[in-house]
Amino acid sequence: MTIEAMETTERTTKEKIIRTNDILAIARAAYEAYVTKNRVAIEKLIAADFHFTSPLDNRIDAFKFINLVPDRDRVFVTYEGHTKNGERFRNTEIVTVRNGQIVEVEVYFGWSIPHEAKPGGFVDDK
Repeated sequence: MTIEAMETTERTTKEKIIRTNDILAIARAAYEAYVTKNRVAIEKLIAADFHFTSPLDNRIDAFKFINLVPDRDRVFVTYEGHTKNGERFRNTEIVTVRNGQIVEVEVYFGWSIPHEAKPGGFVDDK
């Protein structure tokens, strides 16, 4: 490999690392702005064509990050949330970031904590 090729590879790698850190920071900042109800901060992060997909509005009061996993222009975020009445739950969301702003969020509901099914068991809907 030539020195020029090595420099190009190194520059590309650094750009990917910087970009990955940027989208993680944007996703984290959006969640923190949501919890603190900082409208000014979140409006800077949300794109004009932003879309939010969720079967229900959980009205999350607080949460703790479990996973933040970058993938190109997306961040997979798993968090443990707490409702205003103290119940806990875990969800995963896919946050898509373009040009420094969030353009889409997909929500995948997890489960209640503690889990409704006992270890080794299942939840019977009957």
